Amino acid sequence: MLFKKWGSLTLSIVITAGLLAGCSSGETPAEQGQDRQANLNATGMPVVKEPIELDFFTGKSTTNGSKFEETLIWKTYSEMSNVKVNFNLVPFETLTEKRNLALAGGDYPDVFYSARVTSDELTRYGAQGVFLPLNDLIDEYAPNFKRLMEQYPDIRKGLTMPDGNIYSMPSFYDPALLSMLIGAPLWINEDWLKQLNMEEPDSTESFYEYLKAVKTTDLNGNGKNDEIPFSATGITGIIDHVKGAWGLGNRGLGHKLVDVEPGTGELRFTKTLPQYKEVLQYVNKLHQEGLLDPEIFTLDGGALNAKGQAGTLGATTVPNPETVMGQKNFIGLGALKGPDGEQLYSHVKVPMVHVGAFAITDKNENPEATIRWMDHFYSDEGALLYFMGKEGETYEKDADGNLKYTQDITANPDGLTQDQALAQYFTWLGGSYPGLVKEDYFKGSETLPSSLEAAEKAKDHAVEDIWYNFNFTQEESEFMSSVGKDIQDYVTEMEAKFVNGSASFDQWEEYVSTLNKMGLEEYMKVYQAAYDRYKTE
Repeated sequence: MLFKKWGSLTLSIVITAGLLAGCSSGETPAEQGQDRQANLNATGMPVVKEPIELDFFTGKSTTNGSKFEETLIWKTYSEMSNVKVNFNLVPFETLTEKRNLALAGGDYPDVFYSARVTSDELTRYGAQGVFLPLNDLIDEYAPNFKRLMEQYPDIRKGLTMPDGNIYSMPSFYDPALLSMLIGAPLWINEDWLKQLNMEEPDSTESFYEYLKAVKTTDLNGNGKNDEIPFSATGITGIIDHVKGAWGLGNRGLGHKLVDVEPGTGELRFTKTLPQYKEVLQYVNKLHQEGLLDPEIFTLDGGALNAKGQAGTLGATTVPNPETVMGQKNFIGLGALKGPDGEQLYSHVKVPMVHVGAFAITDKNENPEATIRWMDHFYSDEGALLYFMGKEGETYEKDADGNLKYTQDITANPDGLTQDQALAQYFTWLGGSYPGLVKEDYFKGSETLPSSLEAAEKAKDHAVEDIWYNFNFTQEESEFMSSVGKDIQDYVTEMEAKFVNGSASFDQWEEYVSTLNKMGLEEYMKVYQAAYDRYKTE
């Protein structure tokens, strides 16, 4: 009760301070609102009559350039909208830490953009007044996004926090575009597969046999034993791909620790199950036999792509080796069959993959213009600009009206990979951006023929009942950000140790016991409460 009183007092102080700061110019909030309305165009472009400037806290992938403002997309949209955006770039590798520091310390800008703000953070900082409620703003100034929520009601369900407010706009993939929901298939080198005279792997055992053959054969013909059977940026991708062979992950990648027990419909914590132990034992075997890249635990995206470009990889998990590595000789695998006959393609994302892709803060003096600025990218016109750029400059239409990037991008004269060429014009590479993705105008890795073929293979065994995110109450969020985070961190730590051999599988019961002592029972009660709300909303 004391906490609630202090929380209310703190919120009152924050609001009062904000009002005082807003009135420091001598204008009342009502007068400031009138000024904003006078400068705002209700529809069309530009968004505002007189130019405004906004500062964005922005997540950046290794595949993107280092100056967003200089890219074609943002130069063009700045001229169209009359809104100049300063993108303060934060690498995805340090994003969580810097986002947490900014939010906790109060040193944050007008907008969090591609910053992967979590539902817990939206709940906590929304209640404190840091993030603005968008319900009314969406209703009045975001017709494209409002229409999308009407078409897909799960969006509203996933965005609405327990207090009834929406604090963010998401990255939303067309649910019909399975290749986009898969994101990063499990790829193998088809040329090497043919050289080895092997069939395409369709089980965990045949995949293992393929990797073993890669390790012992000079497939690139350079006389060196430099072939790397499997490499990736960490072990998460390989685990998420093979766990379906043990029937795990049956509600998609949005809920990596919890799914549903087949037959009963009861929630289960997958990371303590015997099947999960078998998954880790399988990946441990790959590691012990040298079939995983020795650098897999420390490799970043740039280093991985360099290995791919050198032609040393037998298998990997990336959006597409063609675009990030310049390798057109890879094929994606379908669902692998496990030792007991299970065959589930579990590597499927939630269509609303990033809930907090766009959030407006209380420091923003132009929230109406800002949400209008963002809403454009939930329209076909805006998405076309964002992903394809300008006709004749970055894309062309064929005789059937299909869009394709220009030769400068797909066959760059300077030898750049497609992603490297794209980075000169666009900033969507690496994901996490807010907006709408459809096959019609998204021509990135996930819509190349090889990616669509991989999705077709996965289709019959892909997760069908995909859970969107669960939104926790403030009290539940506090639990999840403390005890829940400790549980998740411990699982991740032990996952790596079991795979690399620094923890023996003889310690499995001790691992399970530790999770129980950490509060696993309460964790599942909180999850159940959120799930019950999710089902009834």
